[in-house]
Amino acid sequence: MRLPQARLDQALDRFHEVEARMSAATDGAEIVRLSKEHAELKPVADAVQALSRARSEMVDLEAMAADPEMADMAGEEMQALKERLPELERGVALLLAPRDADENASAVLEVRAGTGGDEAALFAGDLFRMYSRYASTRGWKVELDSATEGEAGGYKEIIATVTGEGVFGRLKFESGVHRVQRVPVTEAGGRIHTSAATVAVLPEVEDVEIEIRDQDIRIDTYRSSGAGGQHVNKTDSAVRITHLPTGIVVTSSEKSQHVNRDKAMKNLRVRLYDMQRQAKDAARSDARKSQVGSGDRSERIRTYNFPQGRVTDHRIGLTLHSLPQILEGDIDPVLDALIAEDQAARLADLEAEFG
Repeated sequence: MRLPQARLDQALDRFHEVEARMSAATDGAEIVRLSKEHAELKPVADAVQALSRARSEMVDLEAMAADPEMADMAGEEMQALKERLPELERGVALLLAPRDADENASAVLEVRAGTGGDEAALFAGDLFRMYSRYASTRGWKVELDSATEGEAGGYKEIIATVTGEGVFGRLKFESGVHRVQRVPVTEAGGRIHTSAATVAVLPEVEDVEIEIRDQDIRIDTYRSSGAGGQHVNKTDSAVRITHLPTGIVVTSSEKSQHVNRDKAMKNLRVRLYDMQRQAKDAARSDARKSQVGSGDRSERIRTYNFPQGRVTDHRIGLTLHSLPQILEGDIDPVLDALIAEDQAARLADLEAEFG
């Protein structure tokens, strides 16, 4: 892809403009906003400058090649540069291509048992454990917001906040229906059952203003259920908030009612923000949608087949015969493939823009 010089100049001009405004800014809020934009633009500016230097070097080498005494040396350097230029072009193109504004955000992770009864709840527990282990390898923090345990183990529903750099960008394609095929521990006849769990990954954006009016919410307190014994909450400290205009219901079941209210309100803002995101996505033309899936949580995205030890992602036709490792949290091979497919779609959008 031959990126127009005007587009490269535009990116550099914006970076230098932000730098100049940062040095002159006195308002604290403006400094924070400009600093954030500067941090986002710097990798773009660095990549654009590296590409511009390489292009200038190519012009100089072409001039040298016209000199018989310098032709051999210039030819060797030109060949090496020709091999390097496409990668530089691609790197800049990826940085310039339309990208998710919430790419670097933390996220709220929700896993719910679907069809399959007790086995679905067990599978939901397996998925949550998989994501928790993956988060640990990335240095992310997982904080439980609420959980409803299954009668035979696992979870009917579990919600947690995953905090760290780039959480949403890595996990956003996990939203959808995950299907498992295996022999349940409760199955005496050894027959393979198919169960499912639903995963939702929602961006947690701190500086987005979501207006929630007091008259639009109903707050209920109740006694949360736990694993039994000393874990049972004996006071009505759990909080359920219903957003009346949308019907969204959020809960939190920690020991402190004050903490639960704060957590539930935070999760309500996350869901309302996600509704806005989905509305914007739906308004885009089909050509602008990612090729790895629409993010529709009713979409069956992946199958975990225990008898064959394989995991298949149906959106990109990827099959890996490493199910045990994946369930232990080694999901980068799947995520990398999904992100690569998304990058290809974004590059195609950029190429279409440049004609």
